[in-house]
Amino acid sequence: MSVPSLTTNILCEQAAIFADIESTHTEPTLYGVTDGKAVGTYLEHKFRAYLETKYTFARSNSASGLDFPDLGVDMKVTAITQPQSSCPFKSARQKIYGLGYGLLVFVYNKEDIPEARTATLNILHAVYVEANRTGDYQITRLIRQILENEGNEDDLMAIMGDKNLPLDEIEAKKIAEELLKNKPPQGYLTISNALQWRLQYSRVIEKAGQVEGIRKLR
Repeated sequence: MSVPSLTTNILCEQAAIFADIESTHTEPTLYGVTDGKAVGTYLEHKFRAYLETKYTFARSNSASGLDFPDLGVDMKVTAITQPQSSCPFKSARQKIYGLGYGLLVFVYNKEDIPEARTATLNILHAVYVEANRTGDYQITRLIRQILENEGNEDDLMAIMGDKNLPLDEIEAKKIAEELLKNKPPQGYLTISNALQWRLQYSRVIEKAGQVEGIRKLR
Protein backbone atom coordinates (compact mmCIF):
# COMPACT_ATOMS: atom_id res chain seq x y z
CA MET A 1 0.00 0.00 0.00
CA SER A 2 1.42 3.37 -1.00
CA VAL A 3 2.15 5.92 1.70
CA PRO A 4 0.69 9.40 1.08
CA SER A 5 2.96 12.40 0.68
CA LEU A 6 3.10 14.99 3.40
CA THR A 7 1.56 18.37 2.53
CA THR A 8 1.59 21.61 4.49
CA ASN A 9 -2.07 21.19 5.46
CA ILE A 10 -1.46 17.63 6.65
CA LEU A 11 1.63 18.81 8.55
CA CYS A 12 -0.52 21.35 10.40
CA GLU A 13 -3.26 18.82 11.13
CA GLN A 14 -0.77 16.26 12.43
CA ALA A 15 1.07 18.87 14.51
CA ALA A 16 -2.19 19.57 16.36
CA ILE A 17 -2.80 15.84 16.98
CA PHE A 18 0.81 15.27 18.04
CA ALA A 19 0.66 18.22 20.46
CA ASP A 20 -2.40 16.69 22.15
CA ILE A 21 -0.70 13.29 22.45
CA GLU A 22 2.64 14.66 23.67
CA SER A 23 1.00 16.85 26.32
CA THR A 24 -0.25 13.75 28.15
CA HIS A 25 2.96 11.72 27.71
CA THR A 26 5.40 11.21 30.58
CA GLU A 27 9.07 11.09 29.58
CA PRO A 28 11.71 9.88 32.10
CA THR A 29 14.64 10.99 29.89
CA LEU A 30 13.56 14.62 30.24
CA TYR A 31 13.38 14.58 34.03
CA GLY A 32 15.65 17.30 35.42
CA VAL A 33 16.70 18.48 31.96
CA THR A 34 17.03 22.27 31.84
CA ASP A 35 18.76 22.58 28.46
CA GLY A 36 16.20 23.98 26.03
CA LYS A 37 18.18 22.72 23.05
CA ALA A 38 18.02 19.13 24.36
CA VAL A 39 14.25 19.42 24.85
CA GLY A 40 13.87 20.90 21.37
CA THR A 41 15.92 18.10 19.78
CA TYR A 42 13.83 15.48 21.61
CA LEU A 43 10.54 16.96 20.38
CA GLU A 44 11.73 17.56 16.81
CA HIS A 45 13.00 13.97 16.46
CA LYS A 46 9.85 12.54 18.02
CA PHE A 47 7.54 14.52 15.73
CA ARG A 48 9.49 13.50 12.64
CA ALA A 49 9.40 9.84 13.73
CA TYR A 50 5.65 10.17 14.29
CA LEU A 51 5.15 11.55 10.77
CA GLU A 52 7.40 8.93 9.18
CA THR A 53 4.98 6.18 10.25
CA LYS A 54 2.23 7.76 8.13
CA TYR A 55 3.68 9.90 5.32
CA THR A 56 6.57 10.26 2.92
CA PHE A 57 8.60 13.47 2.91
CA ALA A 58 12.15 14.62 2.28
CA ARG A 59 14.62 14.42 5.14
CA SER A 60 16.12 17.60 6.48
CA ASN A 61 19.46 18.44 4.91
CA SER A 62 22.30 20.84 5.60
CA ALA A 63 21.95 22.49 2.19
CA SER A 64 18.50 23.92 2.92
CA GLY A 65 18.77 23.94 6.71
CA LEU A 66 15.03 23.18 6.87
CA ASP A 67 13.29 20.35 8.70
CA PHE A 68 10.84 19.89 5.81
CA PRO A 69 12.73 21.10 2.72
CA ASP A 70 10.17 19.86 0.19
CA LEU A 71 7.46 21.91 1.97
CA GLY A 72 9.67 24.92 2.64
CA VAL A 73 9.00 24.68 6.39
CA ASP A 74 11.29 24.77 9.41
CA MET A 75 10.28 23.48 12.85
CA LYS A 76 11.01 25.47 16.02
CA VAL A 77 10.56 24.30 19.62
CA THR A 78 10.67 26.84 22.43
CA ALA A 79 9.72 27.21 26.08
CA ILE A 80 6.84 29.51 27.07
CA THR A 81 9.13 31.27 29.55
CA GLN A 82 10.98 32.90 26.64
CA PRO A 83 9.44 31.94 23.30
CA GLN A 84 12.31 32.51 20.90
CA SER A 85 14.91 30.68 18.84
CA SER A 86 17.72 31.39 16.41
CA CYS A 87 17.96 30.85 12.67
CA PRO A 88 20.75 31.34 10.11
CA PHE A 89 21.39 34.87 8.89
CA LYS A 90 21.26 35.11 5.09
CA SER A 91 20.64 38.77 4.37
CA ALA A 92 18.97 41.88 5.77
CA ARG A 93 16.20 41.36 3.21
CA GLN A 94 14.80 38.62 5.47
CA LYS A 95 13.63 41.24 7.97
CA ILE A 96 11.65 42.95 5.22
CA TYR A 97 10.43 40.23 2.88
CA GLY A 98 10.50 37.30 5.33
CA LEU A 99 12.80 34.37 6.01
CA GLY A 100 11.95 32.65 2.74
CA TYR A 101 10.18 29.69 4.37
CA GLY A 102 7.33 28.92 6.77
CA LEU A 103 7.68 28.12 10.48
CA LEU A 104 5.99 25.43 12.54
CA VAL A 105 6.38 26.54 16.15
CA PHE A 106 5.77 24.36 19.21
CA VAL A 107 5.68 26.28 22.52
CA TYR A 108 5.89 24.08 25.63
CA ASN A 109 5.85 24.21 29.41
CA LYS A 110 7.96 21.45 30.95
CA GLU A 111 6.91 20.03 34.29
CA ASP A 112 9.03 17.61 36.31
CA ILE A 113 7.26 15.03 38.48
CA PRO A 114 9.78 14.24 41.29
CA GLU A 115 7.91 11.32 42.85
CA ALA A 116 7.91 9.48 39.51
CA ARG A 117 11.22 10.94 38.26
CA THR A 118 9.63 11.78 34.95
CA ALA A 119 8.53 14.88 33.07
CA THR A 120 5.73 16.09 30.83
CA LEU A 121 5.91 18.58 27.98
CA ASN A 122 2.62 20.41 27.85
CA ILE A 123 2.41 21.91 24.36
CA LEU A 124 0.65 25.18 25.12
CA HIS A 125 0.74 26.51 21.56
CA ALA A 126 1.33 25.11 18.11
CA VAL A 127 1.40 27.77 15.42
CA TYR A 128 2.10 27.71 11.70
CA VAL A 129 3.48 30.94 10.24
CA GLU A 130 3.35 31.15 6.45
CA ALA A 131 6.52 32.32 4.72
CA ASN A 132 5.07 35.71 3.77
CA ARG A 133 4.41 36.52 7.45
CA THR A 134 7.95 35.86 8.69
CA GLY A 135 9.27 39.41 8.29
CA ASP A 136 9.99 41.69 11.25
CA TYR A 137 6.81 43.29 12.59
CA GLN A 138 8.07 46.82 13.29
CA ILE A 139 10.18 47.22 10.14
CA THR A 140 7.50 45.94 7.77
CA ARG A 141 4.90 48.09 9.53
CA LEU A 142 7.01 51.25 9.18
CA ILE A 143 7.90 50.52 5.54
CA ARG A 144 4.27 49.89 4.66
CA GLN A 145 3.26 53.16 6.35
CA ILE A 146 5.94 55.08 4.41
CA LEU A 147 4.77 53.59 1.12
CA GLU A 148 1.11 54.32 1.91
CA ASN A 149 2.07 57.95 2.66
CA GLU A 150 3.82 58.35 -0.71
CA GLY A 151 7.30 58.01 0.79
CA ASN A 152 10.29 57.91 -1.52
CA GLU A 153 13.63 56.13 -1.78
CA ASP A 154 15.30 58.50 0.72
CA ASP A 155 12.58 57.84 3.31
CA LEU A 156 13.01 54.09 2.93
CA MET A 157 16.80 54.25 3.17
CA ALA A 158 16.49 56.42 6.28
CA ILE A 159 14.27 53.90 8.05
CA MET A 160 16.66 51.06 7.18
CA GLY A 161 19.48 53.12 8.68
CA ASP A 162 17.47 54.03 11.79
CA LYS A 163 16.68 50.35 12.37
CA ASN A 164 20.35 49.34 11.94
CA LEU A 165 19.70 46.79 9.22
CA PRO A 166 22.98 44.97 8.55
CA LEU A 167 23.58 46.23 5.00
CA ASP A 168 25.65 48.83 3.19
CA GLU A 169 24.35 51.89 1.35
CA ILE A 170 24.45 50.20 -2.07
CA GLU A 171 22.31 47.29 -0.88
CA ALA A 172 19.97 49.66 1.00
CA LYS A 173 19.42 51.67 -2.19
CA LYS A 174 18.74 48.48 -4.15
CA ILE A 175 16.17 47.32 -1.58
CA ALA A 176 14.54 50.77 -1.47
CA GLU A 177 14.10 50.70 -5.26
CA GLU A 178 12.52 47.25 -5.00
CA LEU A 179 10.21 48.34 -2.17
CA LEU A 180 8.80 51.17 -4.29
CA LYS A 181 7.66 48.52 -6.78
CA ASN A 182 6.83 45.71 -4.36
CA LYS A 183 5.33 46.53 -0.95
CA PRO A 184 6.24 43.82 1.58
CA PRO A 185 3.53 41.87 3.44
CA GLN A 186 3.09 42.71 7.12
CA GLY A 187 5.43 40.44 9.08
CA TYR A 188 4.73 39.22 12.62
CA LEU A 189 8.07 38.04 14.01
CA THR A 190 10.42 40.14 16.09
CA ILE A 191 13.85 39.58 14.55
CA SER A 192 16.91 40.77 16.46
CA ASN A 193 20.28 41.39 14.81
CA ALA A 194 23.01 38.91 15.76
CA LEU A 195 25.46 36.55 14.05
CA GLN A 196 22.31 34.47 13.69
CA TRP A 197 18.85 36.02 13.58
CA ARG A 198 17.08 35.81 16.94
CA LEU A 199 13.39 35.13 16.32
CA GLN A 200 10.85 36.01 19.01
CA TYR A 201 7.37 34.50 18.86
CA SER A 202 5.19 36.32 21.42
CA ARG A 203 3.31 38.21 18.72
CA VAL A 204 2.61 35.19 16.51
CA ILE A 205 1.29 33.33 19.56
CA GLU A 206 -0.97 36.30 20.32
CA LYS A 207 -2.15 36.76 16.70
CA ALA A 208 -2.54 33.06 15.80
CA GLY A 209 -5.97 32.46 14.32
CA GLN A 210 -6.68 36.20 14.07
CA VAL A 211 -4.44 37.09 11.13
CA GLU A 212 -4.36 35.52 7.68
CA GLY A 213 -1.19 33.46 7.31
CA ILE A 214 -0.80 32.65 11.02
CA ARG A 215 -2.62 29.43 11.86
CA LYS A 216 -3.47 28.47 15.41
CA LEU A 217 -3.09 24.70 15.59
CA ARG A 218 -3.34 24.39 19.38
